[in-house]
Amino acid sequence: MARRKLTRRQAWRIEKIQQERRTRAHKRETQLDTQLNEGELGAEQEGLVVAHYGTMVDIEPVTKTSVRRCHLRSNLGSLVTGDRVIWRNGNPHGVAVAVLQRSSELMRPDNHGQIKTIAANIDCIFIVIAPYPRAYANLIDRYLVAAETLGIKPVILLNKSDRIDNDNRETMEQLLLSYRNLGYRTLSISTKSGQGLERLISYLIDCTSIFVGQSGVGKSSLINALLPHANTRVGKLSEALQKGTHTTTTAQLFHLPVGGNLIDSPGIREFGLWHMEPQQVLEGFVEFRPFLGRCKFRDCAHRREPGCAIEQALLRGDISRERMGSLRQILASLESAAGKTSNY
Repeated sequence: MARRKLTRRQAWRIEKIQQERRTRAHKRETQLDTQLNEGELGAEQEGLVVAHYGTMVDIEPVTKTSVRRCHLRSNLGSLVTGDRVIWRNGNPHGVAVAVLQRSSELMRPDNHGQIKTIAANIDCIFIVIAPYPRAYANLIDRYLVAAETLGIKPVILLNKSDRIDNDNRETMEQLLLSYRNLGYRTLSISTKSGQGLERLISYLIDCTSIFVGQSGVGKSSLINALLPHANTRVGKLSEALQKGTHTTTTAQLFHLPVGGNLIDSPGIREFGLWHMEPQQVLEGFVEFRPFLGRCKFRDCAHRREPGCAIEQALLRGDISRERMGSLRQILASLESAAGKTSNY
């Protein structure tokens, strides 16, 4: 779609707003420099980012005393929940002055195509699905590819199991079975009855985990079941569309009584992988790995070319048609985002 041309007044207004933002950012940075140079801030100490709000973050000291709201130095870039940082206390706000190296970072493109990090230093990713809103295998596969690429352990968590009925039972059972057959861990839970809650807790101990998934699948309800004091808001499903309302607007980290940390992330209905190369996506499909590099031609597009190892695996049943279709859909989205014609 062609971009609409701005009028002179619209262009002037946009530039005016951007200039005002630059001015505010420069003023804020000047104030921070003054505080640092004049010794108005406390000694440097390590901390953990437990929430992010635009140009400010909530940082918890390593002593786990009261959380402090902090400004960011402009040279830090963007901090996210889960980041370990060096910060200095101040009045009324502290300042984050450095960020420590991340062991992992979960990323996705935003609505403008810019790569956005959602959370950092994660050990396990829980892909939360539910009978309603409808669970899409392609969205699950996108999360799995991201987890495989980062080396993060994924768990597919079926929430709201109490809403399984005769109309959706077979579909949900087959969906979970298909992933168990690939070696992925699956878990069914109901926050209403408490079914599966103890097993979920056993997965969370001594890890930093994140709940991801569509809006409305009950991530905030899970947080409330695990941590009643968190008191996160729970959105109601749209009765008309059975789609979730966004109740979490920023990723937030909670400490579990049994040990470990849990990050609740904003719900999203899509999870793009446009920042990845096609080969990375292929390797993210675990059952494809034994056949990669075995095709007759090095530039094989894996679409009915002679001597294609993946096509042969598909015909033998070593690869399911559903997962092959999901792969092709993801690769096509990469090509589309790059403005190219897909070979898949």
